[in-house]
Amino acid sequence: MESGTVIPAYHLAYTTHGRLNERGDNVVWIFHALTANSDPAEWWDGLVGSGKTFDPSKWFIVCVNMPGSCYGSIGPLDTHPSKEEIYFHDFPFFTPRDMIRAYKPLREFLGIQRIHIGIGGSMGGQQLLEWAIEEPNLFEHIFPIATNAQHSPWGMAFNASQRWCIESDPSWKEKNDQAGIEGMKVARSIALISYRHYETYLQSQPNAHNDQIENFRSESYQRYQGEKLAKRFNAFSYYKLSQSMDSHNVGRNRGNVEAALQQIQAKTLAIGIETDILFPPIEQQLIAAHIPNASFKIIKSDYGHDGFLLEFESIGNLIHEFIHSERNPIPKFAVTN
Repeated sequence: MESGTVIPAYHLAYTTHGRLNERGDNVVWIFHALTANSDPAEWWDGLVGSGKTFDPSKWFIVCVNMPGSCYGSIGPLDTHPSKEEIYFHDFPFFTPRDMIRAYKPLREFLGIQRIHIGIGGSMGGQQLLEWAIEEPNLFEHIFPIATNAQHSPWGMAFNASQRWCIESDPSWKEKNDQAGIEGMKVARSIALISYRHYETYLQSQPNAHNDQIENFRSESYQRYQGEKLAKRFNAFSYYKLSQSMDSHNVGRNRGNVEAALQQIQAKTLAIGIETDILFPPIEQQLIAAHIPNASFKIIKSDYGHDGFLLEFESIGNLIHEFIHSERNPIPKFAVTN
């Protein structure tokens, strides 16, 4: 691993939809974000499914649960194969580059020689860029959405504050699967603010009436989202994956970010969300500016960073337009509704 840590073994959980065709040219590799699982038909159902942008009757769709998560791939609650004890706090976090290197044997096992479309948002987009740099001839098209080539100090600050919440939980030092869970609930409420936007809360969490002075909807919503995540995730994975995100820098040991991006040969459309405060559009503009012949488009949305999960119609239209416009390229920088 990039940290110098050596692990004796690892395993990956993955989901496929559809079948690889005889030509092997119908692969769509989807990279999920921080707390999602390996089945994009569940969390990106506006794009994946019958009659949708990624229809399994046409495409062979692959998605892997990233290492460090709690949805089947190796993670902190697994047993160390040599020590025969659960990793817990000692789990070594995978950088996004470590992750994509871990996926290569799976690609070979599935018989995939080339990937027609690589797509991912947020932390998924970070992995996509790493792989497109590491193997420049692997991808035909890539769509990095609401992501960056190097995680920003702004993003790191959000993650550090969330880890601080977990560390402040008195149970965090314990070795059990519920350790740090109360701290993770608070961490999630902080994350949610960075995922959304002023307009998102204004529209979805308005005050009940003009005379109200307490018990506001936005407060209960924050608590609800913390409780909701705690039912399906654990603090160890949340903590380690945030470290993985912070480590992201495609320029590491490649000269610099610009030089690394210039190695990408895939036809690239970087997509930004206009109201994204966590991965602002300037980060996707930088990606498009340094990948040869890449384009950039921005989507108008009231959902902030979470727009990459919710604006599936706009994203689907951009994908279709880009793939079918190679003879008449779209403008390098553009805005879409």
